[in-house]
Amino acid sequence: MKLILIFVHVAVCLALILIVLLQRGKGASMGAAFGGSSQTVFGSTGASSFLSKVTAAAAIVFMMTSLGLALLFGKGAPTSVMENVAPIEAPVGQTPSGGQAPAEPDQGN
Repeated sequence: MKLILIFVHVAVCLALILIVLLQRGKGASMGAAFGGSSQTVFGSTGASSFLSKVTAAAAIVFMMTSLGLALLFGKGAPTSVMENVAPIEAPVGQTPSGGQAPAEPDQGN
Protein backbone atom coordinates (compact mmCIF):
# COMPACT_ATOMS: atom_id res chain seq x y z
CA MET A 1 0.00 0.00 0.00
CA LYS A 2 2.75 2.41 0.99
CA LEU A 3 4.79 1.63 -2.12
CA ILE A 4 1.82 2.26 -4.41
CA LEU A 5 1.06 5.56 -2.67
CA ILE A 6 4.70 6.65 -3.00
CA PHE A 7 4.68 5.78 -6.70
CA VAL A 8 1.45 7.73 -7.30
CA HIS A 9 2.82 10.67 -5.33
CA VAL A 10 6.05 10.84 -7.36
CA ALA A 11 4.16 10.40 -10.65
CA VAL A 12 1.70 13.18 -9.80
CA CYS A 13 4.57 15.40 -8.69
CA LEU A 14 6.37 14.98 -12.02
CA ALA A 15 3.12 15.44 -13.95
CA LEU A 16 2.35 18.62 -12.00
CA ILE A 17 5.77 20.04 -12.84
CA LEU A 18 5.35 19.26 -16.54
CA ILE A 19 1.79 20.62 -16.69
CA VAL A 20 2.81 23.91 -15.08
CA LEU A 21 5.76 24.27 -17.45
CA LEU A 22 3.52 23.67 -20.48
CA GLN A 23 1.14 26.50 -19.61
CA ARG A 24 1.45 29.89 -21.20
CA GLY A 25 2.49 32.67 -18.86
CA LYS A 26 0.06 35.41 -17.91
CA GLY A 27 2.78 38.09 -17.91
CA ALA A 28 2.29 38.88 -21.59
CA SER A 29 -1.16 40.32 -20.96
CA MET A 30 -0.25 42.51 -17.99
CA GLY A 31 -0.70 45.66 -20.04
CA ALA A 32 -4.36 44.82 -20.52
CA ALA A 33 -4.79 44.37 -16.78
CA PHE A 34 -4.14 48.08 -16.13
CA GLY A 35 -6.50 49.16 -18.87
CA GLY A 36 -10.26 48.77 -18.60
CA SER A 37 -11.63 45.54 -17.29
CA SER A 38 -13.93 43.30 -19.20
CA GLN A 39 -17.46 42.76 -17.88
CA THR A 40 -17.63 39.09 -18.83
CA VAL A 41 -18.77 36.35 -16.51
CA PHE A 42 -15.32 34.72 -16.25
CA GLY A 43 -13.31 37.93 -16.06
CA SER A 44 -10.87 39.25 -18.62
CA THR A 45 -9.08 35.91 -19.11
CA GLY A 46 -12.15 33.93 -20.12
CA ALA A 47 -12.98 30.38 -19.13
CA SER A 48 -10.22 28.28 -17.64
CA SER A 49 -8.28 26.19 -20.11
CA PHE A 50 -7.90 22.43 -20.12
CA LEU A 51 -4.37 22.67 -18.71
CA SER A 52 -5.49 24.79 -15.77
CA LYS A 53 -8.20 22.24 -14.92
CA VAL A 54 -5.68 19.40 -15.13
CA THR A 55 -3.31 21.44 -12.94
CA ALA A 56 -5.99 21.85 -10.29
CA ALA A 57 -6.84 18.15 -10.37
CA ALA A 58 -3.16 17.15 -10.12
CA ALA A 59 -2.65 19.57 -7.24
CA ILE A 60 -5.59 18.05 -5.36
CA VAL A 61 -4.28 14.51 -5.92
CA PHE A 62 -0.79 15.66 -4.82
CA MET A 63 -2.19 17.12 -1.58
CA MET A 64 -4.22 13.99 -0.85
CA THR A 65 -1.25 11.68 -1.41
CA SER A 66 0.88 13.97 0.78
CA LEU A 67 -1.65 13.71 3.60
CA GLY A 68 -1.93 9.95 3.12
CA LEU A 69 1.83 9.48 3.28
CA ALA A 70 2.05 11.68 6.37
CA LEU A 71 -0.61 9.60 8.10
CA LEU A 72 0.90 6.26 7.08
CA PHE A 73 4.50 7.05 7.95
CA GLY A 74 3.76 9.26 10.96
CA LYS A 75 2.31 6.47 13.11
CA GLY A 76 4.64 5.00 15.71
CA ALA A 77 7.03 7.91 15.62
CA PRO A 78 7.90 9.54 18.93
CA THR A 79 5.93 12.65 19.71
CA SER A 80 9.04 14.58 20.70
CA VAL A 81 12.70 14.44 19.77
CA MET A 82 13.50 14.95 23.47
CA GLU A 83 11.39 11.99 24.60
CA ASN A 84 14.31 9.65 25.41
CA VAL A 85 16.63 12.28 26.92
CA ALA A 86 17.17 12.15 30.69
CA PRO A 87 16.56 15.44 32.50
CA ILE A 88 19.62 17.28 33.82
CA GLU A 89 19.32 18.26 37.48
CA ALA A 90 21.06 21.32 38.89
CA PRO A 91 23.25 20.80 41.98
CA VAL A 92 21.46 21.54 45.27
CA GLY A 93 22.16 24.99 46.69
CA GLN A 94 23.33 26.60 43.47
CA THR A 95 21.52 28.69 40.92
CA PRO A 96 21.87 27.95 37.20
CA SER A 97 24.27 30.92 36.90
CA GLY A 98 26.72 29.26 39.28
CA GLY A 99 26.24 31.55 42.32
CA GLN A 100 24.83 30.59 45.69
CA ALA A 101 21.10 30.33 46.18
CA PRO A 102 19.52 33.13 48.26
CA ALA A 103 18.94 32.39 51.93
CA GLU A 104 15.49 31.35 53.07
CA PRO A 105 13.47 34.24 54.58
CA ASP A 106 12.75 34.05 58.32
CA GLN A 107 9.27 32.93 59.24
CA GLY A 108 9.12 35.20 62.31
CA ASN A 109 9.77 32.47 64.92
